[in-house]
Amino acid sequence: MVAMLRKDSAAPRETLSLANGMELVVGMVVGVGVFATPAQVAMFAGDSVTYLALWLLGGGLTLIGALCYAEIATAHRHAGGEYHFLSRAYGRGTALMFAWARGTVIQTGAIAFVAFVYGDYAQSLVPLGSYGPAIHAAIIVAVFTAINMAGTAQGKLAQKIFTSMDVIALVTLIVAALVFTFSGANPAPAATPTGGGTGMLGLAMVFVLLTYGGWNEAAYLSAELRDGKRNIVRVLAFSIIIVTLLYFLVAWTYLHVLGFDALQKSSTIAADVMRAAFGPVGATLISVFVCGAAVSTLNATIFTGARVYYAVGRDLPSLKLFGIWDAKGENPANAFLLQGAIALALVALGAFTRDGFKTMVDYTTPVFWFFMTLIALSLFLFRRREPESARAYRVPLYPITPIIFTGTCLYLLYSSLDYTKAGALLGVGVLLAGTPLLLLNRKKPAESPAE
Repeated sequence: MVAMLRKDSAAPRETLSLANGMELVVGMVVGVGVFATPAQVAMFAGDSVTYLALWLLGGGLTLIGALCYAEIATAHRHAGGEYHFLSRAYGRGTALMFAWARGTVIQTGAIAFVAFVYGDYAQSLVPLGSYGPAIHAAIIVAVFTAINMAGTAQGKLAQKIFTSMDVIALVTLIVAALVFTFSGANPAPAATPTGGGTGMLGLAMVFVLLTYGGWNEAAYLSAELRDGKRNIVRVLAFSIIIVTLLYFLVAWTYLHVLGFDALQKSSTIAADVMRAAFGPVGATLISVFVCGAAVSTLNATIFTGARVYYAVGRDLPSLKLFGIWDAKGENPANAFLLQGAIALALVALGAFTRDGFKTMVDYTTPVFWFFMTLIALSLFLFRRREPESARAYRVPLYPITPIIFTGTCLYLLYSSLDYTKAGALLGVGVLLAGTPLLLLNRKKPAESPAE
């Protein structure tokens, strides 16, 4: 990935429609997780009824969190999204630490993880040797970073194509369940409940909400969404309702076709379902669509991820090169370059460690839920500091809804630390390594046109 750092500058414009926003959010949420995490959810749930209920609960909690986010995002529209919220609520020191965490742990770690999932499936279709998955992963990160640097229009077109593949893959799985049913085959008998317990249910919710993750990325679209103060609420609510319905049906499909015991043990759930319904050809076909799903998530994550580097660049004169908005491409081109370079470095690291899915959960999840808790609490701070402020949107049932959101974040922080244990130290260590950024925290320049 070779490109020149661009020096022309403009500001974000409202170029994204309601449909564009929904495509991006659905693409960010409905990604590779639903093809990997249900086995872990079943393992910790203890029985099939709890397993299905957790997917509905996850959708409900996600919707509550999204509505809380919508109030913050509409009151403080900014291309820097969560970075801007944290800066307004707690000061730029906290925001800078978040930006560091997002740039080195949360977002780039997610990009590298999704790229490796793509690489594993692509390797089965086009083998490239022992380091094939890493090579495929590096290529896809470079290609889609370049596509998004070329312009927002190109990024939106790619998202339309691969989000369609995302949804087609899930619909195909649901159809497979119907074919399996009408073929006369009987699903495996239900397993005897094992009783997951409260602690185990917490771990199950870690994976459920990990699968629902990505909806908060809509905060980074608020400055580029047409009629953003109204449409950000619609984008989040409509997208999450659609995703919840799809996830529940797919979770039921896995359970119906494989049975609870086999579901817990499967490492390639989607392929196993398609193989049961359509044979080996079906398993190969779904592998292609999983690649498309991975690309959908990757493209959307790259698209929104670079916005935080842009916001930091606007705040810190020493990093102003990354705060340039490219007028031609309608995007933060230099920020894309930085994000792509870090993600490629993580891919290179992953090529040698390759501890897989669990390692990425260990690395990213505790740090993510720590900052999510701070953002949840910021809603209370904004309401207290600005009680008379006119808001385009107020979360219903305040303060009950933000209390539920905050409690969920705290519980998931505890559960993720309990699950990852020593593995969390790596992500936390990288977070602490960013403390020198605080030395760059100088007097904030005049308000940028990014707001």
